[in-house]
Parts: sequence; C-alpha cells; structure tokens
Amino acid sequence: MLNKDALLGRTNNGLDVFKHYIPGQWRVGRNFLNPLYEDKKASCNIYYDRRSQSYKMKDFGNDTFSGDCFDIVGKIKGLNCNNPKDFIEILKTIIRDLSLGIDENDQAFVVPVSSPTGKPKGRTENIPNPSPKKAKPYSVVNQTFSTREMDFWRQYGITIDVLKTYKVFSLREFKSENNEGKPFILYSTDHEPIFGYQGKRHIKIYRPCSEIRFLYGGLLPENYCFGLEQLPAKGDTLFITGGEKDVLSLAAHGFHAICFNSETSNIPQSIIKKLSYRFKHIILLYDTDKTGLDASAKHAQQLADLGVKRLVLPLAGTKQEKDISDFFKIGKTKNEFTQLFIDFLDNLYSETMAILKPCEIDFNNPPIQSEMLISINDVPLGTQGNLLGITGGEGTGKSNYVGSLIAGTIRNAVFSIDTLGTTIHPNKDSKAVLLYDTEQSELQLYKGDF
Repeated sequence: MLNKDALLGRTNNGLDVFKHYIPGQWRVGRNFLNPLYEDKKASCNIYYDRRSQSYKMKDFGNDTFSGDCFDIVGKIKGLNCNNPKDFIEILKTIIRDLSLGIDENDQAFVVPVSSPTGKPKGRTENIPNPSPKKAKPYSVVNQTFSTREMDFWRQYGITIDVLKTYKVFSLREFKSENNEGKPFILYSTDHEPIFGYQGKRHIKIYRPCSEIRFLYGGLLPENYCFGLEQLPAKGDTLFITGGEKDVLSLAAHGFHAICFNSETSNIPQSIIKKLSYRFKHIILLYDTDKTGLDASAKHAQQLADLGVKRLVLPLAGTKQEKDISDFFKIGKTKNEFTQLFIDFLDNLYSETMAILKPCEIDFNNPPIQSEMLISINDVPLGTQGNLLGITGGEGTGKSNYVGSLIAGTIRNAVFSIDTLGTTIHPNKDSKAVLLYDTEQSELQLYKGDF
C-alpha cells in the first residue's frame, strides 16, 4: 500500500519531483525566477521544511505556486490536491514521469487530504518509508511468435527480423511479484498475448489487448532508453517517440528511433547531448493526443539548446489514429512520411535558405572570372574581388614592397618602372588607389610620396 509519505521517501523527500518539473539551474535555498510563468523578480525559493520533513516551494510573487511537490504538480496539471480523486491522479503522474517503477494501476492508495491548518484529516496509515528500489524477481517462458501475434506486428510494418534485432520476444508466461511482494503469474492467450522487451537486468512486459498493458520485472534502469543499443555510430535523423512499438515501426521503415519509459518521462540531457554529436537532426515524434502534444511541447522547450525539434503528425489524435505506428497502419507509406519530414525541414529552415539563396551557383549562368591584377611569372597573387596579404617580420621591407605595387598601379603606361619582379595589371581607367599603412609615421608617409 502506497501513501503520500511513501512517495516522498522514494523522491528524496520531494526534491526529485521539483527537479523534474521546475526547469532551470536553481538551487535549494536560493531565490530564482519562477519558470512556470513570466516572473520578473527572483522571489521564488525551494527549501527544506523540517516540520513536514519534506521540500517545499514558496513564491512571494505569486502565492498560488507555493506548497509541497504535490501542490506544484497539481498546479501544473490543473488538479486539486484536496480532492482525493485528483490526488490519486497526481501520485500516478509523478510515478509515470519520474519512472519510479511502481504499477500506476495499483489502486491501494491511502490518500491523506490536508486541511487548511496543514494537519491531515481522515484516516491514514503509518507506513514506514520504503527501502531503496529493489529488483523485482521474475521469470519468463519464451515461445515462437504465432501467426496471430505476427499479424499484430505486421499491421505496423514490423517484421520478425526487426523484433529479433530489438530483442522483442513472445512470452508463454510471466511470473513476478506485485508491490506487496505477493507472487502472481500471467499466461498468454490468443486474445491476450504477452510480449517482452528484454534488457540486461530487466524486462518490460507489453500486453496490447489487456487492461494493464505494461508491467516490469527486474530493475528498470533509471534512464531507460529503448533502441539506444541499435543506433548506428553516425546518422542523419533520429526520432524520439512515445513508445517501443513506435520505435519498431520506424525501424521497420528505415528510420532511426529511440524512446524513454513514457511520453511524460524525463529525457536526460546528457543522453541527448551525446546523440547530438552523432545525428544532424533530433526530432520529437510523440502522439497527437493531448498528453502527447503537451509532453512534446514541454520536451522541445527543455531541449531547445541542444537543437531538438518537434514534428506533429497529421493525425486526428484519437485512440485509433494518434502515433507513427497508426500512421503506417492506416496505409501511409515510407515515402509519404519522408515527404512530410522534408516539408517540415523546409518550413523550419525557410529563413536560413532564403538568406543562402543568393550564394547558390547557377550553372547556367557562371560567375564572371576574376581578373588577375598582381602576378609573378604568370602565377596569380591578387585577383579582383579578393584579398592579398603580405606578411613578414619587422624591418623586412613590407612597406617598400607595397610601395612598388602601388607604383605599378598608378604609373603612366608610357614609362616602365621596377616593381621588384611583380607584374601589375595596368590601371587603364585611372582608378584611385588608397593606402593605409598603420605602422608608418606621418613623416615616413610624406617622404614616401604616396
């Protein structure tokens, strides 16, 4: 049975919850600008409250953003902490977003509803703080994919080779324990198949036709990322999707993709930063329902500094039509998705492309060849429209050499002068020649008669 105190015990007394939902480089005990609204004065503070033995937030500029981590999550999600039903939803949201490895469908919640004085009202049970996360014991019995199971995957374009590459298995049975330590066993049937995403020290169970679709065995990694091991060393585009099935569907159509535990899970910036060196484009491709749209917008904002962009699929957002798997299921092709992505890039970089347009080479109208102005033995040194640099140590005669070049440009064609072995193109149009020698004094310039 899980209650408010138990959840605090798993999130460092609520500090981990604040770190997840409050973006920025804030520090405990220091005032900062509240990023949840257009705060103009740094009067927000996260501190440890010894009385409640938990972390709380106080915003002197907007007191509606003051309270413990449950109050803040409720404020962000539009839920009321004093409403038992909403409070359960807040707990489930935190469990999902922070990947606490707790079955969110477990209805054994004791909800302590706080009164205005801060004292709990109603019955609560004193449950000791849980010990650190332990691996759930489990065992599985694999079986060959049945025809009906393969039909399920094929509707998304997923083949048996893709399933093998990503270590996806068909399970005949799955044994494990619930949160109270009671053992249970699940059997696969034609109407309720069981698939397993196998990791090194864990397994994630996927039951697409069951009420409880996801279960876990072993110890789920803190930064769970499906598809990471299958990525190439270098690539053009990487998609971040909302689930494993979407990763498999994209892979089956020739695209690189990964996903985290859920759309609302925290995306570690350390992983994205490393991937940004390997892929030119990293694109969020989440579901088009409200949860997916809100999550992708949030992640796009948090990862903007790493160049992560957001692509919204042209889908209705219904249960039958909301993700990239459904996109292929309804008959869309790889070429259609590729064109959708190209249009997305064209729109994204339209301003940049407009600026670069004049720099393109028109092969039907080649540019005018630059005229050679200064040369030695027919080897061009200076051409029209380019820069010529003359370097050398102090006192090596740079100014004298430049003087010979200047003389060659302003000479009368009738007279020949010594330009120190340099051929100077005649200045037939008598154009002005400007010399700025910042190393010579006024007297030296006067004597040089330039």
